[in-house]
Amino acid sequence: MLKLADPAVTFHRSWVEAKGEWPDGHQDGSGIRPGDRFETTKDFEAWIKRLTMPADPAMLFSGVQVNTSRFWIVEHETYLGAIELRHVLTPIMLEAVGHIGYNIRPTARGRGIATWALKAILPHARSMGLTRVLLTCDEQNLPSARTIEKNGGVLEDIRSTEIGVKRRYWIDLSGYPCDQAGEESSRSGSNRA
Repeated sequence: MLKLADPAVTFHRSWVEAKGEWPDGHQDGSGIRPGDRFETTKDFEAWIKRLTMPADPAMLFSGVQVNTSRFWIVEHETYLGAIELRHVLTPIMLEAVGHIGYNIRPTARGRGIATWALKAILPHARSMGLTRVLLTCDEQNLPSARTIEKNGGVLEDIRSTEIGVKRRYWIDLSGYPCDQAGEESSRSGSNRA
């Protein structure tokens, strides 16, 4: 059964295996930064601590960091991907990045997992007071575009940005219930970092 889980050391081995499936190691929506280390359990635990702590107030609205809720997409004890929800948008995020980023490990793609995860996080976005969310994808990333469209994404435009040509979609959250604190839904726990 799929669920959204808080990042946890219990997924260390599965997460490292998944990371090896990306040629360059980069995973959208994962919070990986240059210099992060994951090899040992201690390194991994330190990375998770940094990943789940609130943004440094000095970095907020700098274009570098905003408060973000991060979840891992898991099935039993297997890490399948990640999804993150940015609470606010800086100018570059409004232009090219959006509120939500996600990734699915290559060996788990084609199962509708990204569509499921996006649908699962939208009530969380509404509970934060957002009335709509922006999602972007590279112009040529048609699987991601379909994932967004299946969840009600309406294409605003396709534009050149400083990080490439992006499709920009808005999803209206008025039809989604608010995620209730402490209530088990399609996710386990909450990560409001």
